[in-house]
Amino acid sequence: MRLTVVGCSGSAPGPDSPASCYLVEHEGYRLLLDLGNGAFGALQRVVDPDAVDAVFLSHLHADHCLDVAPFVVWKRYSGRSTRDRVPLYAPVGADRRLRLAYDAADGPVDDVFDVFAIGPGEWQLGPFQVSTARTAHPVECHAVRLTAGGRSLVYTGDTGVSPAVVALARGADVLLAEAAHPDVPGLPPDLHLTGREAGEHARDAGVGRLLLTHVPPWVDRSAQLAAASEVFGETELVVPLGVYEV
Repeated sequence: MRLTVVGCSGSAPGPDSPASCYLVEHEGYRLLLDLGNGAFGALQRVVDPDAVDAVFLSHLHADHCLDVAPFVVWKRYSGRSTRDRVPLYAPVGADRRLRLAYDAADGPVDDVFDVFAIGPGEWQLGPFQVSTARTAHPVECHAVRLTAGGRSLVYTGDTGVSPAVVALARGADVLLAEAAHPDVPGLPPDLHLTGREAGEHARDAGVGRLLLTHVPPWVDRSAQLAAASEVFGETELVVPLGVYEV
């Protein structure tokens, strides 16, 4: 598998990166994990939108789903779309949320997407065996494990400390984990991981490699990396448009 970081800024687009969006490719199949605000522009530097085979939205916060709206515009009006509807996997209620994000008066987005509600479970998507688990977050959010070609990638989406995410990631080759919270007192529970907590999740799951992402523009990225690396040595901080072999 090959992972391309389209956007990795946490909670909002930053000066150097859009919000969360990751392209995972295997055997010519192209899957988008999240499509946060600002990501559709950067996506066009990486891949022709017409080549996207499916979209997985971990949850429906703006920094993970809002650029579905310009994807709809592109599909409807660019004149370059040659494909039928794109499968879109997301929590219950995504069709309504995405319709509102685009323009409720324009009706549903089912001319662009086949929307499938997800929950914890397993299914096949193109060449990927997909497993999901509910994370610790204020809205319904699902971490996802993709397995193909004997390799496995786990993406946490947004989560606080979560035994379910550790279980999902156990033995994975790569854990792409959010690290949004600085290590300061008084943090709200069940929202985000600190850098150290992301490292602890990687260590406890026994993964091969930890890739840190979703660091907000107002949080010190180098401090997040240092904190995670203290407890898990094979840690790297992703960069916008970075490409990683899984």
